[in-house]
Amino acid sequence: MSVNRAVLPATLYTAEQTRVLDRTAINEFGIPGIRLMQRAGHAVFAEMLERFPSVTAITFLCGAGNNGGDGFVVALLAKQKGFDVQLICIGDEHFSAGLQGEALAAWEQLQAIYPTYELYRPGMSFRGALLVDAMLGTGLSGHVRGAFRAAIEQLNASSKPVISVDTPSGLCADTGRVLGVAVRADMTLSFIGMKRGLLTGEAVDYCGTLLFDDLKVPDDVYEAIPVNLFRTTDDDLRECLPPRLKASHKGKFGHLLVIGGNRGMGGAALLASEAAIRSGAGLVTLATRAEHVAASLSRCPEVMVKSVDSGAHLQPLLEQADVIVLGPGLGQNAWAEQMLAAALAVDKPMVLDADALNLMASKQLFTQYDRHQRARWICTPHPGEASRLLDMTVLEIEHDRFSAVEKLQAVCGGAVVLKGAGSLVSAGDASYLCNGGNPGMSVGGMGDVLSGICGAFLAQKMTPENAARIAVYVHAKAADTVAQSQGEVGMLASDLFLTIPKVINGKYE
Repeated sequence: MSVNRAVLPATLYTAEQTRVLDRTAINEFGIPGIRLMQRAGHAVFAEMLERFPSVTAITFLCGAGNNGGDGFVVALLAKQKGFDVQLICIGDEHFSAGLQGEALAAWEQLQAIYPTYELYRPGMSFRGALLVDAMLGTGLSGHVRGAFRAAIEQLNASSKPVISVDTPSGLCADTGRVLGVAVRADMTLSFIGMKRGLLTGEAVDYCGTLLFDDLKVPDDVYEAIPVNLFRTTDDDLRECLPPRLKASHKGKFGHLLVIGGNRGMGGAALLASEAAIRSGAGLVTLATRAEHVAASLSRCPEVMVKSVDSGAHLQPLLEQADVIVLGPGLGQNAWAEQMLAAALAVDKPMVLDADALNLMASKQLFTQYDRHQRARWICTPHPGEASRLLDMTVLEIEHDRFSAVEKLQAVCGGAVVLKGAGSLVSAGDASYLCNGGNPGMSVGGMGDVLSGICGAFLAQKMTPENAARIAVYVHAKAADTVAQSQGEVGMLASDLFLTIPKVINGKYE
């Protein structure tokens, strides 16, 4: 029976949690460790045959740990199938003496039929047309140094395709951070537990095609390990947005008020407004500067547009709305401060984005609102806005995005989206990761579209937690659908408008 390893699991783990899964499978369910290692090796070899069918010569770079043991199994299979195998070990002349456990058993099985290996020397020739990285795996804690660093740099300088076993060497499996230097793989096959760090931050540029195999570990093993991080999937979308009843009407799907569009920034608020109505909000009103009204009505007549000069003018609109989106194109002048103060004075579900977050951070306003009110909010910072909210550098945030989104949620309350490659959502007890999206989204207005989708889902009575995670997923999937038809470069935020309904309605295939 064929295995579709391209389908990634929904539950995500740290490296330590994965090691616990491994030990549980061995100690409590009686699966020998060497059998798990052999299953891992067979999985890698099967993908190698399918994805690189013309390769006849393979170079294996192996360390002395269990990651190297996986590599030994693959090398043995390759040798048995008649491949030209070059085995390079990272270590000294006592390399084999440092092996133990399953890695030693795999080494002895390989040596029995192929006793030839070389110790790595900087600049040595990698003879294979395909390179297999089985050097470090998930056990790395500090920066890569010495022979491992030299080997990784030489491997990356090669033009040959690279397969990483379990985790690209030099990549932190918990955070996605590059520990000084890391292998840039063309394919990575991860085992037993899907390592969370491989799906966010820097890691997305190092894993290549990411695959997963549970190595036939029983479901009961996974039930023994508590987790609080999950990958958002189509199943979540269908669960949170079931088909509408035939007797539905616009009043059932909420009235959303978008506040923003200061002078020179009218497009941001309009993008959020149109995204909201494309995402199923029953009614959308845009409160903006007077000079943007005509253009807004011309662009999207389904959005009701009102000019507001002050917080007092905004008050009637706030009273009519069920949900508020505040921030797209808001600016940080006196008008923006009045809009912010008026919106915060009403206790309604709210999406805070862009300059609303910057104003909140500069005035330290989050502490002025109780947990009950903040629990109804969604905040959607990018790393720059997050750095101001947390008084951290962007680099510190990107080095551990999982920790950063949890800190943001503690400050902001409700649900928080930390945007970026592998966007994260935290709602306190649980966090969610979206591994969709593409570099074409690196353009102005994309965040405004996301805030509109978030607002629309809040208006349709989703919880902030569900509204945030499903909005991020729909946003990313819509962008990926656009990229499939027209490519990534030159994508506009408004290109998503015709695709968002297709994603929501399951019509994108």
